[in-house]
Amino acid sequence: MSDRYQFDVIEKKWQEYWAANNLFKTTEEAGLEKYYLLEMFPYPSGKLHMGHVRNYSIGDVVMRYMKMRGYNVLHPMGWDAFGLPAENAAIQNGIHPFVWTQDNMEEMKVQLKRLGIAYDWDREVATCKPDYYKWTQWIFVQFFKHGLAYKKKNPVNWCPSCETVLANEQVVDGLCERCSTVVGKKDLDQWYLKITDYAERLLSGLEGLPGWPEKVKLMQKNWIGRSVGAEVDFPIEGSDKKLRIFTTRPDTLFGVTFMVLAPEHPYVAELVEGTGQGAAVDEFMHRLQYLSDIDRASTTLEKEGVFTGKYVINPLSGTKAPIFIANYVLMDYGSGAIMAVPAHDQRDFDFAKKYGLDIVPVIEPENPEIDLDRLEEAFISDGKMINSGKFSGLPNREGIARITEFIEKEGIGKKSINFRLRDWLISRQRYWGTPIPMIYCSECGWNPEKEENLPVLLPTDVKFTGKGESPLTTSKSFEDAKCPVCGRSAKRETDTMDTFLDSSWYFLRFCDSQNEAEAFSKDNAKYWMAVDQYIGGVEHAILHLMYARFFTKFLYDIGSCSVDEPFTNLLTQGMVLKDGRKMSKSIGNVVPPDVILKKYGADTARLFILFASPPEKELEWSDAGVEGSYRFLNRVYRLAAELAEAVAGAPGSYAAVTGADKEMDYMMNYAIKKVSNDISTRFSFNTAISAIMELVNEMYKYKERADRSEGLVKKALDSLILLLSPFTPHICEEMWQMAGHSGCVYKAEWPAYDESALVMDVTEIVIQINGKVKERIMASSGLDRDGLAEAALSDPKVKALLEGKKVERHVAVPGKLVNFVIRA
Repeated sequence: MSDRYQFDVIEKKWQEYWAANNLFKTTEEAGLEKYYLLEMFPYPSGKLHMGHVRNYSIGDVVMRYMKMRGYNVLHPMGWDAFGLPAENAAIQNGIHPFVWTQDNMEEMKVQLKRLGIAYDWDREVATCKPDYYKWTQWIFVQFFKHGLAYKKKNPVNWCPSCETVLANEQVVDGLCERCSTVVGKKDLDQWYLKITDYAERLLSGLEGLPGWPEKVKLMQKNWIGRSVGAEVDFPIEGSDKKLRIFTTRPDTLFGVTFMVLAPEHPYVAELVEGTGQGAAVDEFMHRLQYLSDIDRASTTLEKEGVFTGKYVINPLSGTKAPIFIANYVLMDYGSGAIMAVPAHDQRDFDFAKKYGLDIVPVIEPENPEIDLDRLEEAFISDGKMINSGKFSGLPNREGIARITEFIEKEGIGKKSINFRLRDWLISRQRYWGTPIPMIYCSECGWNPEKEENLPVLLPTDVKFTGKGESPLTTSKSFEDAKCPVCGRSAKRETDTMDTFLDSSWYFLRFCDSQNEAEAFSKDNAKYWMAVDQYIGGVEHAILHLMYARFFTKFLYDIGSCSVDEPFTNLLTQGMVLKDGRKMSKSIGNVVPPDVILKKYGADTARLFILFASPPEKELEWSDAGVEGSYRFLNRVYRLAAELAEAVAGAPGSYAAVTGADKEMDYMMNYAIKKVSNDISTRFSFNTAISAIMELVNEMYKYKERADRSEGLVKKALDSLILLLSPFTPHICEEMWQMAGHSGCVYKAEWPAYDESALVMDVTEIVIQINGKVKERIMASSGLDRDGLAEAALSDPKVKALLEGKKVERHVAVPGKLVNFVIRA
């Protein structure tokens, strides 16, 4: 057998073996402890990038390790296959989105297999296929039946030139990405899911997820945005209507000097009627339609507004306050109306200064140097209440509770909890998505398609013109339907679902992906759920993870799922950078995985990307690092080829007798313990690989000894192959066979370490050069000065440090250090 590492031959051989023996197929086995491992499934863009390679390599290490530990591991893969790029390809190239998507899925599947990722492909799902989106539609119908799906008007991005709705990502600097026309807004009836009904549970549930990164939980907490405060009604002067606001600062109610509404507030048209402000308000609202909600919420946005001509009456002080509309108030947060207290809110302060509005302080600072009559910025700290009627003199924190009690007693408001989280708008005016299974009847209103008629299939007779509200309206066969209640002629919904719905339950479908009778069987889901380890990018920390938690809680509530949290542990891996920047085609710093696989092989690609950085940190690409990983694997392969032949008939047991035996035994058991702990508890793959490299160094040193134990060499070789196999599976399968084992290393048992071997009589020795610490090595205790110096000089790490240098002398302190004095 050749001692040359022919990665292309080896990798092809073992990938074919794994596939022929369906080695990664998983079934439910009651006698085994399960482990459900999942990486976020990709959008089938057609090519893997290095971020994919990192994500899936991380998961594969855990999969193979847990399998060797005796767990029944589920490790599936599929495709988040609906989305806008496929539809754009249809418009630009005249190819149907399914054809484009299917070709990409096949190409990426080949790439994943080339990487040696151990997926159970029998469980593969694609969200664009009817056998999947049938059940996405079924789940939507359950939401509707439980009162959690509804329809209302909402503004969308509208290109007047293309005559079509645009997604946010299709609007670049306020212009249509297709034709560069200024994008406006258009009101459309759209479907929502009432995720706000789950806001409290989504928030409290985070406390039960100790296996999630704190930064991700904080991002979700901030997105949900729970605020405790009060709702207060402000009467509109000359009207029987009131403006309801929510505030977390009832202690500042006496300081309200104006009110601000979102331009979309339903009262705006009525307020300006007859005031002479109609033209100014219309002009202001026209300008605002070109600003996104993100821009309007930005802290750097210049605050602008216009007076409506009407006033509210402060229910506590009785004073009048003008009503403005402003660019920084959004209808989707709270009631779309806010009370403005410029003395104690910087945003309101800026607005009041710009428009010459009153600023009335109601909180007095403890610092006497702050002059409330000459404020240059809002005072936002605590203090004593002033100018607040009978509440003056109270500490403002006490005033919050006292004023809330008062407004409840007087019937002008109530204590309230508000959430930043808004209901989920799921309508998309797109073709390539899951059809919303709803039918409108002029007599019966909106009702879902009968469940036995699902799926509502995407029609094939559509025109991809890039114009109109939805491509589905161009189908002659799709819109016409029968009312599921009365049987009359009716119209089918022509919007499709936000693709986030498809990815909000795919982990459940993997539990039972071939089931044609239901989305998944309760028994299978009970066996596998929750996902024990979920891996993906931090960019999905809010939306995808929030929606997946929402879906799971709902399915738990209706009895379809046995858990109400989908992911027990979460790892968010860092990005892959090159030259300090994210890899990007536009920058020109992309390293295609195919190039690396062709030149060095999958095992080298995996080893580098796992060794270069801890998984949660950003990874800087290094061509030299890739080359170094390749050289290391060659070194390991040569070692295995040499030792496998030499110890072919060696005994299965050994005794560590000499000092060298004990050092070898120690390093082997240390490596087993270190790698086991680093994979299972910390995902510190870089330090695990480092321990394997140290083991290899020790084995090279030990094999040269004439008095070596052949049994120990055999044990060390087997341990090395087993420890390295989750990281570089192809070469390890080959070396396992070279070492005389039948079967494959994937099914071998993970090695156990001998704790007694780790308490051998060794000491950590500091290595210095000219008095500066450069390295640390392990050496036998009890060595005298000469013995310690000899041990240091024979260590590979010390040899590397001293290479090419002139050692004038050395100073050895037994049990502590060796200092080498070299000529500068």
